Amino acid sequence: MTGRRVLITGASSGIGQATAILLAELGCQVVLVARSEERLRVTRALMTGNGHVIRAFDLANLEAIECWLKEVVASTGSLDGLVHSAGIHRTLPIRFEKPAMDDPLWRVNYFAAVALVAAFRKPTIRAAESNIVLMSSVMSMVGQPGVSAYCGSKGAIQSFSRAAALELAREKVRINCVAPGFVHAMVSFENQNALNDEQLKAIENYHPLGLGNAQDVANAIAFLLAATGRWITGTTLVVDGGYTAH
Repeated sequence: MTGRRVLITGASSGIGQATAILLAELGCQVVLVARSEERLRVTRALMTGNGHVIRAFDLANLEAIECWLKEVVASTGSLDGLVHSAGIHRTLPIRFEKPAMDDPLWRVNYFAAVALVAAFRKPTIRAAESNIVLMSSVMSMVGQPGVSAYCGSKGAIQSFSRAAALELAREKVRINCVAPGFVHAMVSFENQNALNDEQLKAIENYHPLGLGNAQDVANAIAFLLAATGRWITGTTLVVDGGYTAH
């Protein structure tokens, strides 16, 4: 990975932050993206190496993504990789669902991914041989009450990546998904959204290998980005401690 340049969304926390730290250790130059520049600076302080840059941006602004990405590349140079780790998780029973309420979640989880891929594939933005990793979830494969919109968005990501992989293969662009189970950072997030200790323990017990860490998922992302994943495209790598083996 030495000398490669990778853009990571959601780099201010969780899996995105862990991926940025790992890729820096592997010799990458990383473009750190999230809404908060202050939080991105925290991530940058945890990284080794030089050449990393911070680009605060709100991915919900879909219409501006392509122009923004062109501006990023104009100052950093072409990108060898893209990791879309930014996402919104929301718990809401179906009886309360309304399309307008789902719009922010779908904008960031799915439509921003589509806009990023569409812009990234242009030869003026990417390197000759490059690849993309999109963040799905085990929730795209198994059900869980109260998160239907989130499950739908993550399932859509997988379907999109399979079709995009076939379309982009001739352009020497690989695209894959990583589907993590619950990691400690995600459980902390859920705890702030009204899951009690008993519910959190039940989630942990459903993972035969226990809860993972963000670093476990970052390892899988790095594997797909590097030459180790050179013959892999259009697939979803599940990293879930056995969650979906039930």
